[in-house]
Amino acid sequence: MVNIEESNDKSLVDHTPKGPFARAPMPSQDHADSRDSGQEKAAKVFEINGLHAYYGDFCALRDVQLDVHQSEVTAFIGPSGCGKSTFLRCFNRMNDLIEGARVDGEMRYHGLDLYAENIDAVEVRRRIGMVFQKPNPFPKSIYDNVAFGPRIGGVKKSDLDSVVEKSLRRAALWDEVKDRLGDSAYGLSGGQQQRLCIARTIAVEPDVVLMDEPCSALDPIATARIEELVAELKTQYTIVIVTHNMQQAARISDRTAFFSVEVSDSGRRTGQLVEIDRTEQIFTNPEDPRTEAYITGRVG
Repeated sequence: MVNIEESNDKSLVDHTPKGPFARAPMPSQDHADSRDSGQEKAAKVFEINGLHAYYGDFCALRDVQLDVHQSEVTAFIGPSGCGKSTFLRCFNRMNDLIEGARVDGEMRYHGLDLYAENIDAVEVRRRIGMVFQKPNPFPKSIYDNVAFGPRIGGVKKSDLDSVVEKSLRRAALWDEVKDRLGDSAYGLSGGQQQRLCIARTIAVEPDVVLMDEPCSALDPIATARIEELVAELKTQYTIVIVTHNMQQAARISDRTAFFSVEVSDSGRRTGQLVEIDRTEQIFTNPEDPRTEAYITGRVG
């Protein structure tokens, strides 16, 4: 895992002259979460306060406040259009790539303001990797898909073989592809392609893995394998996942955040966080009646 305090050669801070930048201290490992009823103490990887996400003058998501904890799976659930994916893309500044998109409020990663002017967005995306809804392997070999990020990051050619094998093993794909690493990634099944994308993401040793509905395009067998993989990966990475499948959230996550939608008089839909808690609590005894109505199927 990457430790910000020890990472001198690949700092999140962009060292082009933009003024001083004082690093915030790493949060204490025994810092308790005061925002939900979980009894366990876990380090906070992200602290989000008063976050609003906009596309132009349209507010897609308003006033989100939550924490994400180390080595846990945090799931975002809610109806379509409630801003789950927009919020997920805020974590590694993918929304920066959309014209007119902006974020207001505070999003801290190990104490660092991710949206400070002198933060390197490319380095943010290396530390906070992302797996998308549909498998998107590069038009390259299986080997080159996994080696792509490390190669760009300066990993020596002599070390690439071990990096590729390690990443494919972590993604539970090595045994299926070890004899055809030179074949096109397009020859893999959908589930294998998604695991390849996971291997490609973790090959650069991120701290966090974001997953935007990673099983929505997969069959039940491939979905089960991805869910098993998520459970294995959380021992090494912090995982944040968006899912429309409530049963999936209940099976694989430690904490669940429920988002809903406010509709204005003009018909504009703005997402909002309703509540976040331990997953068992959300699915058995939620505090907000809107959460209960959603998980019991009374509203969609």
